[in-house]
Amino acid sequence: MRHVSFSSAGSSRRRALSLCLAVLGAPHAAAAAAPERLEEIVVTARLLPKPVDTVPASISVLPAALIRERQANHFEELLNAAPNVNYSSGASRGRFALIRGIGERSQFVDPVDPSVGLYIDGIDFSGLGNAGTLFDVEQVEVLRGPQGTAFGASAMAGLVNIRSAAPADRTMARVEGGLAEYGGSTLGAVASGPLTADLGARLAVHRNRSDGYIENDFLGRDDTNAIDETTARARLDWQASEALALGLTLMRVESDNGYDAWSLDNTRHTFSDQPGRDRQTSDAAALRADWTTGAGFDVQAVATWMGSDLDYGYDEDWSYAGICDGTDCEGWEYSSTDRYLRDVEAGSVDLRLVSHPGELTWVAGLYAVNRDTQLERRFHDWDVDAPGLFRSAYDSGHVAAYGELDWAASERVAVSGGLRLQRFDADYDDSLGLHEQPGDDLWGGQLSAQYELAPRSMAYALVARGYKAGGVNGEAIGKARKSGLDSSIIAFLGTRSEYAAETLWNYELGWKFASNDEALRVRAALFYMDRDDVQLKAWYNEGPQFVGYTDNAASGSNYGLELEADWQALDRLRLDASLGLLDTEIGNFVANDPELGFVDKDGREQAQAPNWQFRAGAELALFARGFARVEYEGKDGYYLSDSDDERSEAYRLLHLAAGYRGDRVEATAWLRNALDEDYVVHGFYFGNDPRTFYVNEAWYQYGAPRVAGVTVSWSFE
Repeated sequence: MRHVSFSSAGSSRRRALSLCLAVLGAPHAAAAAAPERLEEIVVTARLLPKPVDTVPASISVLPAALIRERQANHFEELLNAAPNVNYSSGASRGRFALIRGIGERSQFVDPVDPSVGLYIDGIDFSGLGNAGTLFDVEQVEVLRGPQGTAFGASAMAGLVNIRSAAPADRTMARVEGGLAEYGGSTLGAVASGPLTADLGARLAVHRNRSDGYIENDFLGRDDTNAIDETTARARLDWQASEALALGLTLMRVESDNGYDAWSLDNTRHTFSDQPGRDRQTSDAAALRADWTTGAGFDVQAVATWMGSDLDYGYDEDWSYAGICDGTDCEGWEYSSTDRYLRDVEAGSVDLRLVSHPGELTWVAGLYAVNRDTQLERRFHDWDVDAPGLFRSAYDSGHVAAYGELDWAASERVAVSGGLRLQRFDADYDDSLGLHEQPGDDLWGGQLSAQYELAPRSMAYALVARGYKAGGVNGEAIGKARKSGLDSSIIAFLGTRSEYAAETLWNYELGWKFASNDEALRVRAALFYMDRDDVQLKAWYNEGPQFVGYTDNAASGSNYGLELEADWQALDRLRLDASLGLLDTEIGNFVANDPELGFVDKDGREQAQAPNWQFRAGAELALFARGFARVEYEGKDGYYLSDSDDERSEAYRLLHLAAGYRGDRVEATAWLRNALDEDYVVHGFYFGNDPRTFYVNEAWYQYGAPRVAGVTVSWSFE
């Protein structure tokens, strides 16, 4: 089976577009050999699973082949393969994804309801990105735009859906190992096959570790930003009877990562005397039942449970006691840490009726989820200049009813409509005496029409409404009640105990095409997103004191283009490319700047929303089952925050790989970021360097430098 990816092209907006157009026009230049047929890829993260080229929406499917080619151990190493998709780090891994410029960048004190959902085998891990490991994963689906009918408030801007491999039809096993620079190593194993005629099983275990690419010059260590991730997945599929199929998925992820990424010199050399950590232990289970009733519809039921323990912290001063000894800044330095211990437990039930295929196909369902989060923060309380302890409890629940109807109006015309009604209630308490009970009635849905222009070619129009629940600013209210901040700031924060729900309308026109021999596939989408009560993260700081809060801007707009192409140009040559263009704007948002006071950001671009990003790849099959692959990707600079005007710089990365794919043995030598480019994955703007007497300046967390490695796998049947 051949899996194909959908990727990126160009180096500036004009060059990227030219490269994509060249790829699309390439069939006129090479018809020498009969190309292979690209395999059909099915999108599973929808109420009615369909081939990606028949879905009236902008979707990228990143298959197992691409994961192997990029040597991606975590979803943050894969997301740049999809247009208009970004991620924010601020930790050892990217916890949050952003789609079309919408999404969160970090989480500290207060609860966060992510704009972009992360689902792994049907289990909601939104905001818990350390769980997004990719060993033995069949494909990663990126759905852009609101997914309100199927996923409600968890997917206002889109969804990242990770699907692991299913039990194999015959007994097999695979062992994989790899070595890389910076002390990198991987070791994994898979065993799968039928246990009985009706019962299939699969078990996968994997460990990925690295010392990281940070040098701590003060401690003389090179492992303070280490990665140590272990993943175990088990799956059982049982055909209990002719009418009943049951499936059980069990999962455990342990990440024991360091976090020491910030340098007073804005390099990969740090001075922290108390390096931080980014640990997560997650256990999860999903039970699925599919019952064929014989009454014109089937019954599907899914129950999930997830429990995660997180330990996230960092050296707040990024330095060591005595850094200013004997200099003009002696006596100006401070030393403190900030640590967040968070326990998250969630359970959900989804029950739906699904009609049999026909002229009218429908789905109707009920959904309920409860999520309980307990936080303990250990920090230095600057208001009393002593160790501080803060606790909070946030219990949230959603219940929803939803439905979708697909109508084949004619041989060429199909219409689809969906609606979801959702009730949100939450209860928040903290150790500062704040008690809030936010709640709201929410709704979303979609209406689309598609027209078959020709066999394997269709155009569509889509209107969708997404939503995201409101929440609580516990930190802001706590600071307003007890801090020594300026009275105007206290009054400003005191009015922001809660923030309202955000809603979004997405308008989209698209085109999907496959050549008659299915060697070429093209997808294009134009979109406009109209946002109301936009939830934006803002920051205020005075010296070492930080206050973070979520506020509502009156409006926002996000619009652009997504283009993807795959072309099996020759039997031995495959090309793929993608391009994302994006423009964004904030409407009526006031931020509080410690230097400038209240600043109106009306009309400014939104944070973490690059104007362009591209990717282009080529893979050549060599003789004797060898292969060589080259990928080139890039991204425009973007604002790092909505509350200040610091920007990252545009960057371009080159990735290389070559190897051998045999029936039993695969071996790949790879080189990521071959030109050793520096690029930013997170940033702040504030004063934290005593050597400059805490003058406000920009701080950057960098992505990985050039890394080389080799990976080998053995398969047995």
